[in-house]
Amino acid sequence: MDIEFNSIRELYERLLPALNTKITELKRYDLDYIKKEDIWNYLKITKWEKATNLELYQMVDDILNLDNDEIDKYVKDEIRKKVIKPNLEDMKVDDASDKKEG
Repeated sequence: MDIEFNSIRELYERLLPALNTKITELKRYDLDYIKKEDIWNYLKITKWEKATNLELYQMVDDILNLDNDEIDKYVKDEIRKKVIKPNLEDMKVDDASDKKEG
């Protein structure tokens, strides 16, 4: 039986139980900063985009058997890529020199 999806969102939602199961496993190993979106993005980029005739059961298998070290490294690399800049927007600061003693 072939299952067809009308959108990538529909496929993602169908895979949520497997993604949530993997997240539960990762939390047991104190990798609770890894999110289901990270797993999805990692597999989509590294494995699924290159595949042909990919079946739903294969995607579930990929999720459940994803090496924890691989996804951990991917997430940490993605975090390093983000440029974090200080927020330099104006803010109200009480200046001690403005206060008069009295």
